[in-house]
Amino acid sequence: MLLIGMFDSPFVRRVAITLKLLDMPFEHGNWSVGRDFDRIREFNPLGRVPTLVTDDGDKLMESAAILDYLDELAGPKRALLPAAGPERRQALKLMAMATGAAEKGVMQLYERVFRPEAKRHEPWVDRCRLQMAASLGEIDRYVGERGVSRWLVGERMTQADITAVCAFTFLNDALRVAADSIMFQSLATLAARCESLPAFHDTHLPFFVPKGQ
Repeated sequence: MLLIGMFDSPFVRRVAITLKLLDMPFEHGNWSVGRDFDRIREFNPLGRVPTLVTDDGDKLMESAAILDYLDELAGPKRALLPAAGPERRQALKLMAMATGAAEKGVMQLYERVFRPEAKRHEPWVDRCRLQMAASLGEIDRYVGERGVSRWLVGERMTQADITAVCAFTFLNDALRVAADSIMFQSLATLAARCESLPAFHDTHLPFFVPKGQ
């Protein structure tokens, strides 16, 4: 399989970590949506990442659809998202909050990096920051109540842990969301636990913010 996209994207990274945890070999197309836009569009008309080219040549788009395919390929016993019931719903809820927070972080970065300062709309940035922080805060509260030594759902790592940590690490790298050690302390503890594992460590590419931005 070929995974297209850089690991500084939390959406690409959660797919890469899943592939590694499931012991599924893949090639990495370390292509940038800026520099390699036309090349990516040969596989995905939107020019977006992640895109996964399967062994039979199918091209899958959007990380949620890709993760669903990988779980199906792995089978129910190894799948990283619970198959049904309250655990599945809880995992999906946590994943939605984590990806939502990551998306709001991306919007803040686009406003800061790509839009001229005179045309930035601070109320919009503030709203995105509020939504991001509220989502992270809810996950952090849940982690603290459940216990930082436990996984988010059930008794083993699931896609909820992978997605929450990928989102948190990305936001911390790019926006320093945990600059205040009091904020998101439980989530930061979970992230540190996961980031020490080979599948996470080997796919960590800090987000680079251009100088002067």
